[in-house]
Order: sequence, then C-alpha cells, then structure tokens
Amino acid sequence: MTIAFADSARSTVGVEWEVMLADPNTGDLVGRAPELLDALEAATATSRHTVTGELLTNTVEVTSGVGATVAEAIGDISAAIREVRAATDPAGIELLSAGSHPFAQWYDQRVTDKTRYHSLIERTQWWGRNMMIWGIHVHVGVEDRDKVLPLVGALSAYLPHMQALAASSPFWAGERTGYASNRALVFQQLPTAGLPWPLRTWAEYEGYLDDMVRTGVMSDATEVRWDIRPAPRWGTIEVRACDGMSTLRELAAIAALTQVLVEHLSRRLDDGETLPVLQPWYHRENKWRTARYGLDATVIVDASGAQRPVREHLVELLETLAPVAVDLRCGAEFARVGSILDTGASYQRQLAVADRTGGDLRKVVQHLIDEFRIGPHHHLS
Repeated sequence: MTIAFADSARSTVGVEWEVMLADPNTGDLVGRAPELLDALEAATATSRHTVTGELLTNTVEVTSGVGATVAEAIGDISAAIREVRAATDPAGIELLSAGSHPFAQWYDQRVTDKTRYHSLIERTQWWGRNMMIWGIHVHVGVEDRDKVLPLVGALSAYLPHMQALAASSPFWAGERTGYASNRALVFQQLPTAGLPWPLRTWAEYEGYLDDMVRTGVMSDATEVRWDIRPAPRWGTIEVRACDGMSTLRELAAIAALTQVLVEHLSRRLDDGETLPVLQPWYHRENKWRTARYGLDATVIVDASGAQRPVREHLVELLETLAPVAVDLRCGAEFARVGSILDTGASYQRQLAVADRTGGDLRKVVQHLIDEFRIGPHHHLS
C-alpha cells in the first residue's frame, strides 16, 4: 500500500480544539450542536477556520487554517470561537473545555447522526459510548516524508511533558479519579488509539496500514488514533496526546511547544544526527506517570533509564528551545509554557476549586466556563 504524503511547508501550524456545550444554570452538558452547526458551517464556509460536529452532540470542534506562525493559527481559533459564541450566547449555551466533564454521565449523551460514528459505537460498544473526552490536536508541517517517522519516534519522548502541561481531566462522571489526566487512559481503550508503534521508515508505516486495512481493523489512515501520528492528507505530524485545553492562552502555549520541538528535532536531522528513541516500555510508563501525577510526575528521559521530575526537565527544555521559538516567531506563546508551570495546569486549578467548595463539581464547571471566557485567573496559593 502506497500512502502519499502531501506537500506541506516546514513547521507551519494547524490547531483543532474540541469544545463542550453546557447549560449555564446547571453546568451539565447539552446535546445542541446539531441545531447550531448548519448555520455555523455556512458562516465559516469562506473562512480560514472551520466549526464542525464531533462524535457527541454536546461538542463542537473549531479548527484553524494553516498558520505560518502559532499566532496566525490561534487567531483563526479565536475567530472561530467568536462565531460559535454568536450562536451559543443567544441560545443560552455556555462553552468550556477540559479533558473530561466533571460530572456528566455517558448514558445521558447522544451520538451525532453520522455513519462513521454509529459504526464506531457499534464496534466499540461500552468503551465507545464512554468516550466523553475532549482534546486538542496540533499539526506541524514536515517538508520531507522521510523525516516523519524519525520525528514521531523522537517526539514520543516529549508526549508526557505535553500531557502533564495539558492535563485537565481529574474528575470523571462525578468522581475524583486521583489522576491528572483520566482522559489519557480512557482514550487508549479504543482500537488503534494510544501510543504509536515504533516504526522507523515510511515503508514500515505503509506496511502497518496495509496490515490494518487487509484485516478489516480500519479503512484508511484517518482511523489511526495514536497519541502522535503522521497525517498524510495534510503533510503534517499531528500531536493528539493532550487533554482539551481550558483556555486559549494555554492552547497557544502547547501549539508553540509542539511547533518548536518539531523544528528543533528537524534541524538535528538536517545535521545528519540519528534522533534518539526510548524503549516502548519507557513511553508506556511515562504516559501512565504523567496521567496519574501530572506536573508532579518523574519521567524516564533517556534509553539508559535516567529519571527526572517532569517540571525540572521542562524548565531545561524551555531554555534549550527558546532560540528556536524566536526563529519561529512564537516566543510570546512559547513563554506561556513557563506560566503553566508557575500558576498550575488546569487539573490543579480544578482540584483547588473543588477543595475550596467542599467538592462542589458544579462550581468546578462554572470555573471552567469562566476560564474559557476570560482566561485563567486563579493562582494556586
């Protein structure tokens, strides 16, 4: 099976953000996307950004165009959210984003009426119906197909760092899970989801897809739901490991970190370097650790098994990558990664609200609604 990889300008950026629709009074999810989407899709038909439906009717997804810079892509997302608000505010619907809704139940939700979604639920049953998860996807353009799998392999070592920064699903169906990102572990229950297989060349990737299609596991490359994957149709690497970001500023930070990491590793390939890869069992352990402990996790950072606090390793990484961020004109957005370390990730802010209010999860939802509208304003003290 030959899979074409589209032409894409190096280190361009695209962003997708899944957003929940909620009742402003109760904070519960509302399955009202179908009544909004026809008008929203028409309104954005000639725009760089798009607004579309998702698996569940309680969700809309906003997508940027191809950005030469993070600022350009985030500008598209901001414009898309304004379009959505123009429809949701008069309809009495609030918006929020996190990896999970603090108290909603899967059996109260409706699946969007599309064949591909019905097929997914038919196949995956209870696990599929439990996919009450929201995430972000960041695409970064890669100019040479032969770089893609080496980049995916090396970038996988940084997925835990991104997962820790973005962790925002400490509650699930009304329970405090003890995990920073419960979404990370729920999502990997779907077939073809989870960490990527350790493939080294484009030919190996084509072989993998050939095996999957031949045995009826999937119909095409879009059904590969890895935490990081090639996106052949767009000519990008797509990072999908992160929970839904609760604020636009934090979305911009993760987009910048992703773009800068890809460019940094791409330059090392240009210099003739063989990029380091970790053993698959280390990737699996790191994913679990950051899902459980978030920014307080200790991660395995090299093939020898050396371990570092993820927060400390991130601080060093930011220093190393700062010049690349300047080159890519995303220095301001990149600096916000440090702000997340200073003020806490979304999961920490949610837990702090729950602690202050005696575990009132409706107050946690209200906090997420407020943050989505005006940005993070609670400093952990």
